[in-house]
Amino acid sequence: MTAADLRVGLVGYGLAGSVFHAPLIAATEGLTLDTVVTSNPERQEQARAEFPDVRTVAGADELFARAADLDLIVIASPNKTHVPLATTALKAGLPVVVDKPIAGTAAEARQLAALAEERGLLLSVFQNRRWDNDFLTLRRLLDEGELGDVWRFESRFERWRPQPKGGWRESGDPAEVGGLLYDLGSHVVDQALTLFGPAASVYAEADVRRPGAEVDDDTFIAITHASGVRSHLYVSATTAQLGPRFRVLGSKAGYVKYGLDPQEAALREGERPGTAADWGREPESLWGRLGSGESPVTGGGSPVPTLSGDYPAYYAAVARALTGDGTNPVTALEAAAALDVLEAARRSAHDGVAVEL
Repeated sequence: MTAADLRVGLVGYGLAGSVFHAPLIAATEGLTLDTVVTSNPERQEQARAEFPDVRTVAGADELFARAADLDLIVIASPNKTHVPLATTALKAGLPVVVDKPIAGTAAEARQLAALAEERGLLLSVFQNRRWDNDFLTLRRLLDEGELGDVWRFESRFERWRPQPKGGWRESGDPAEVGGLLYDLGSHVVDQALTLFGPAASVYAEADVRRPGAEVDDDTFIAITHASGVRSHLYVSATTAQLGPRFRVLGSKAGYVKYGLDPQEAALREGERPGTAADWGREPESLWGRLGSGESPVTGGGSPVPTLSGDYPAYYAAVARALTGDGTNPVTALEAAAALDVLEAARRSAHDGVAVEL
């Protein structure tokens, strides 16, 4: 830590806090992980073991009591706490990063955005999948015109988890904002809107497949973008055979990519950005393929080297924005636009009709 470092308070040390936020904050030049909030004694011990200089407190009230000693609050606690905690932080004069989804509704997200603007504070949303290796590679292909005019974007975030794991993410209580639509759906919808622009209409199918499951675990979202591109998005915990992560079809060529970005697995294994030269890099065997008209049996098309994933870029951008050297990497209004789609998808799945936006 240097005297110029921005001091960060992290609320929550479950999966999001311990695997994603804490390591990425600690790896970012100009940021220091100052305090971790968790009421779980084992997680407090874990945080101190992983970051020996960090303070741990049991509740957010203790954190906000030290608001004058902090420069940024990161909220990685359960979804239902996002809005009240972000509101408290902003009213305390602190910039905020909120894990996705920022809120349960687009209206709440826009209220938070208005509060942040009124107070002149940064409010950013952690949409780390914008820095996945496959997303960065696809964006480069689009920028270079390799696919021509894109007609259809297929994106899958699929898993094979035949038994529910429980916890708030799989709770049927609407207040928990659980289910795959708002969990993994937040990622695939954000990616689609970032690549292809606003949604004009939404159609969705959401099912509860597994015995004992309380919320959607197999969901499909179809977006017709104002640009004319159609996005078909799949999120599922019931997929016994995984499809391609991306299948993108254009007027010149298509791009097909299997496999997930390796950064989450690396973080789960305790690896840290900056400690390995190959951070975010995947083996050549997982590279996607670009081409047209070839038989899938022969693996048609030409391999496209996958760019390295770069989750550290998010907090580096946050640090620059806080010091006046850059812009907010993911705004609350962008997150609200994604929530518009998620809310429309929920209505569509319930009523069996397409929803115009």
